[in-house]
This record gives sequence, structure tokens and C-alpha cells, in this order.
Amino acid sequence: MNGNISTYGFTWGPATITRLCTDQKKGWVLIGLTTAKHPNGFQLYVTQTGNVRIYGPDNREWQPKPKCKP
Repeated sequence: MNGNISTYGFTWGPATITRLCTDQKKGWVLIGLTTAKHPNGFQLYVTQTGNVRIYGPDNREWQPKPKCKP
């Protein structure tokens, strides 16, 4: 897979990762992820303690689908 580094992130294969913003006092970061099929992308919010929240193009938090019962 080919990759290119840009000023604010990088492209790796079909994904483009971009640093969006950070809060030095609170210690969180916001990272963007876009692809050809998801041009509006996703935002990954990472807290100081390492928790991750993923927001979709509609600005709603993405929740994984519950696992099906066998």
C-alpha cells in the first residue's frame, strides 16, 4: 500500500487521516478519517485517558451493532 504524508495527516491506501484539533489543557484530540465511499468522513475523539468516541457524518456518535445471540 502506498502512503503520502501531508501537512496535517497522511493518506494510506484508501484512507485519509487528518488531525483536526486538540485541547492542551484537557488533553483530548480530534482526528478525521475519510474514504472514497465516506467523503464526509468520521471524527475520532480521543480523551486524555484513552477513551475513544466515533462520530459519523451526521454528527451522531457511532455505536457498534450489538452482537447477535447464538
